[in-house]
Amino acid sequence: MHSRAQQVFVAVTAGALVVTGATTADAAVVSQAPSLIPAAWIPGQVLPAPGTSVLATPSPAAPVPASPAPVAPGSDASPAPSPSASPDPSLPSGVATATSFWDGETASGKPMRYATVASPYWPLGTKVKISYHGRSAVGVVEDFGPAEWAVAQHDIPAIVDLSELMMADLSGVRSNTVHVHFQVLKWGKGGVYRHSGTGYALAMGKR
Repeated sequence: MHSRAQQVFVAVTAGALVVTGATTADAAVVSQAPSLIPAAWIPGQVLPAPGTSVLATPSPAAPVPASPAPVAPGSDASPAPSPSASPDPSLPSGVATATSFWDGETASGKPMRYATVASPYWPLGTKVKISYHGRSAVGVVEDFGPAEWAVAQHDIPAIVDLSELMMADLSGVRSNTVHVHFQVLKWGKGGVYRHSGTGYALAMGKR
């Protein structure tokens, strides 16, 4: 036993305990250092430093799922509406006659521009979509008109007056009179020229 025990070489290399040259018959020698060599030791096995186990292999840490970004109280976490969302059915829409104009000044005080439209019935600041033969433009009511006599002289009341630039873009002619489809997108908060007259029901969606 003593001579065979001399064949057992125990060394500590880089923090690991190495036991070589032993067989199961050397259990008595191995048992002399119970705190260093575990019971499940296999001859030739590299043993870890004292205080660790050869049987327990640490498993890789499971990935921690990313937490959703916090939402501030009172904020709207819903997705933004699509540009192609259906218009509000409670707002007026329909077919009307559109004429065109170009003035140096507008009732709103803003300079004349492409998006300027006029109406005798819609409040200043109202946004309206105008469509003609597959082409569309969004205008803002920044002036009043047409006059009552001009509204009434058409087969369908002329409740909207487009800037000549918008009319040219939609119809190809700056000074023109055409039938268009209108859709009020948002009411303005400015003044209104008239609350009654030819085409008022059409403008308000009460036809």
